[in-house]
Formats: sequence, structure tokens, C-alpha cells
Amino acid sequence: MRNPYNEIFKAPGAKAFSATGFIARLPLAMITLGIVTMLSETHGEYWLAGAVAATFAFSNALIAPQVSRLVDRYGQRRILIPGTIVAVAALSSLMLATRYGAPNWALFMFAVLGGTMPSMSAFVRARWTEIYRGSPKLHTAFAFESVVDEVIFMTGPIVAIGLSVGLFPEAGPLVATTLLAVGNFLFAAQKSTEPPVHAQDKSGGKSVIWLGSMQILVLTLIAIGAIFGTAEVTAVAFAEAQGNKASAGFALSAYAAGSLIAGLAFGALKLKLALPRQLLLAIALAALTTFPLMIVGSIPTLAVVLFVAGVAVSPTIIISMALVEKIVPSSKLTEGMTWAITGIGIGMAVGSSASGWFIDNFGPTSGFFVSMLAGFLALLVTLVGQGTFRRSTSSLVPAPAE
Repeated sequence: MRNPYNEIFKAPGAKAFSATGFIARLPLAMITLGIVTMLSETHGEYWLAGAVAATFAFSNALIAPQVSRLVDRYGQRRILIPGTIVAVAALSSLMLATRYGAPNWALFMFAVLGGTMPSMSAFVRARWTEIYRGSPKLHTAFAFESVVDEVIFMTGPIVAIGLSVGLFPEAGPLVATTLLAVGNFLFAAQKSTEPPVHAQDKSGGKSVIWLGSMQILVLTLIAIGAIFGTAEVTAVAFAEAQGNKASAGFALSAYAAGSLIAGLAFGALKLKLALPRQLLLAIALAALTTFPLMIVGSIPTLAVVLFVAGVAVSPTIIISMALVEKIVPSSKLTEGMTWAITGIGIGMAVGSSASGWFIDNFGPTSGFFVSMLAGFLALLVTLVGQGTFRRSTSSLVPAPAE
């Protein structure tokens, strides 16, 4: 039996852009949590740490789709390089401001500017789509990249927290920023697989966010992102209350491990169930698994509960990306995928900020109340949006069998 994951890498240049994309995406799992750890270490206040991290995530969620819109019009390389330079400069300034005791407003300002960081996950998936559009291999490619995301989120938290706690507070964000610069420039050098610029994009046009189905999908992913953001901040606070702050990385890695295993299995499946219904089932599972978080009492228990909760993560992202590929015009694919990814970013910003407030006022585990509420909202939005999703995908021609 052929390994479906080996098959997708037979395309010329696939290994190179996926590998460099991996390096460039490592900061995704390190910067936000690195900011939380850095500021909680230097300032001792979770509300500030969560708020600055949320500001960065929210800024990136708003700016990245505009960056990707320029990418669809002018090409990845022409936009990726300047966007990376601005983001690296801003994040470096944030670390310096923390080190030398700058006022809080400066922390927020540099966090906003750091939001220019390009959405590398969308760039990588856009290249896979260009290679395998209309083929079942695209589902496998999306699944592979979702698994890569989970590997990143397994290693990133451990590295970010370990560096900032074990060396010095700015160490985690410093390594993340270095990887961002190196990875993005290496990825930009992969010219052979860069998606072509569609001539019609240069004339502008409305953003894909005005499509009703995209709005519903983004709202759903905002709620899902709130679950992720809550997990990051609450795990750090819970681990500190248990007397071992660095162990938060272990718990969050278990979350990513559950998602990784589910992603590998899901990518090998060839489901006939309609995408909207698949999304509804994945969101229902995500909502259901938030309830046990309210009763965890130790780091090992938290790790087990997060592992189970992680099973819903990869399928949700894989299905969402498949929906985007069907919903938006091919000439605006990068923008559409970025809106989906940054919808998660907006949710993470809201979740981390809200959970930080709950933690400071009601204790470490109270942040998980935000997860439970977000799961319910995600399920409600997806359920209400089923009709819109079906209308958006009803005219699709099935992909050819291989």
C-alpha cells in the first residue's frame, strides 16, 4: 500500500518549501507564549502578560490578511521580505523595552507593530493548493501541514517557556524572532514553487471576508482560537500554582500531541461526508472536550485532558482549509486561508486576555471557563451556518479519483 504522505512529496520543490516553511512557522508557537512568560517573569502580572500577548495576536490577525491580499496581487517573495523585516524589528524592540523597563504603552506599541508578521501557514498551503488543486492529494497535503503545525506546537511551548524560565526572560522571544527571520528568508528563496500572480488580482476587488460563508467560518474559528489562547495562559498560571511553571510546556505539548495523532489518521481517510457536516462534528467534539478542563487538579491530569481535547484540533483545521479552498476564488486563496488562520489568532487574543483576567481574579483554573464558553459559541455558529456552507459548496464538482 502506498504511503499517501510520501506521494505528495514527489512534486518538484515540495520538500524544500515545506522544510523551510517549518522553520518559519516555529515562531507561531513561541512568540505569543514567549511574551506571556517573559512579561510574567519580569512584571509578575498575568493581566499585563496576557494583554500584551493578546495585542500582538490581535494585531497580527488584522494585519496578516491585508499582507496576504498583497501577496495574491504581487507574489509571495515581494511581500514576504519587507513584512518580515518590520516584524523582526518590532519584536526586537519589544524585548529591549522589556529588558530596560520601558513604560507599558511601549510594550503594547511594539506588540502592535509585530503584527506585520506574515502568515506562513497560508503561504505554505497556497503552494500545496497550486500543485494539487482538484486532486485528493490536496487533502493529504493539508493534513500533513496540520500535523506539522502540531509538531511545532509540541516543541514550541517547551522551548519558549524553558528558555525564558531557565536562561533569561527574553530568551524565548529572542530565539523565536531569530527563527522567524531565518525561516522566512529561506522560504522566500524557493522561487520554483511560488504560486503565480493572477492578472485579475492587480485590479483589486472586494475582500473575501465579505462572503457570507467566510464570515461564518471565521467566526467559528475565532471561538475555536479562544479555546487555544485560554489553554496557553491558563496552563502557565496553573503550572506556576503547582510550583513548576516550566511544566506548562509539557501539558501544552500533550495538547498538540493529541492533535498530531488525530491529524495523521484524518489525513489518511477519504471521507464522503460533506465538508460542512464534517466541520460540525469536529466542532462538537471540540466543545465537548472543554468540560473536563474545569476539574483538573494536577499537571499530569491537565496533560491527559488536553491530549484528549487535542483530538479535535487538526481535523477542525484541515476541514476549515478545505472549505476555504472551495469557497474563495483561486486568485484570492492566500487571503482566504489567512483569514481562517487569523480568525484563530483573533480568538487566541480574546481567549488569552479574558483568561488572564479570570486567573488574576478567581484563581488559576478559572481561565478554563472561557474555553467552555468558547466551545459552546463555536458549536452554535457552525450549526446555524450549515445552510450557508451547503449553498456555497453545493455546485462543486467532486475531485477526480486516483
